[in-house]
Amino acid sequence: MAQATTGGDRPAIDAALARRLVDDQFPRWAGLPLEPVLPGGSDHVIFRLGGELTVRLPRHEEAVGQAAKEYEWLPRLAPHVPLAVPVPVAVGEPAFGYPWPWALSRWLDGEPATPGGLGESAGAAETLAGFLTALQRFAPVGPAGAAALRDPALAGDPLAGRDDATRAAIAATAGVFDPAAMTAVWDAALAAPARRHPPVWFHGDFHTGNLLTRGGRLSAVIDFGSLGLGDPARDLLVAFTLLSPRTRPVFRAALGTDDTTWTRGRGWALATGLNAYRHYAAVNPRVAAQTSRQIAAAIAG
Repeated sequence: MAQATTGGDRPAIDAALARRLVDDQFPRWAGLPLEPVLPGGSDHVIFRLGGELTVRLPRHEEAVGQAAKEYEWLPRLAPHVPLAVPVPVAVGEPAFGYPWPWALSRWLDGEPATPGGLGESAGAAETLAGFLTALQRFAPVGPAGAAALRDPALAGDPLAGRDDATRAAIAATAGVFDPAAMTAVWDAALAAPARRHPPVWFHGDFHTGNLLTRGGRLSAVIDFGSLGLGDPARDLLVAFTLLSPRTRPVFRAALGTDDTTWTRGRGWALATGLNAYRHYAAVNPRVAAQTSRQIAAAIAG
């Protein structure tokens, strides 16, 4: 039942710690069984608590703040999108040597989406486009909407901010992928005109691993820790992680994506794929396969 992680300044996290945190801060759930959810995520160690809850503990400092963000915004967003999203229940406090806030959310049943299962589905491509369309149209009014536009935690980082790291990754992976092809995609993405419309909501990490299915159909979108306001091009990532060359155009047409946004989206897919490949491929064959597919798809367009 234990699931521990540590390294550098990352705290050790296991089921015993999660049990103590839940029992101490939320005693009404103290009797519920707790089991690790594997493989978990790159940002959180995840446990299932009973039949209806999840416990999510940030692995590293960059993920701190995600729990509070989801607790504030997902209940507002949920009624406006056509797929289920996690419903936050509570935010826990640092304790027992664990240094950061953590989250309790409602469990969502489902299996992770895979390219083999849904990559060739035109219906899935249209469903994804419908979700993003609804997300981008979500517009909280009044003080909440005004506060969102001012909140630095919701501000999307610019693609150009990843230039140095992406070029370094291109050079470092030149023996695995085509550096000239990657550089061409990256240069085109940076040269594409910036979005000239008001910022819209984006998921921020909209890829295969954050999509659930039930009965062979998309059912839920999870992990909104990167939720923010900015360029919707970053959510085109899903076209290069889940969809095939045949269904990618279906998704693009349903979403109504123009050429410059698509070009920036290819850049986001390349940059995030290279980043994950460099950090995890050597120790995780599953990530190596997923990110290799993503990089190849971004190059292909």
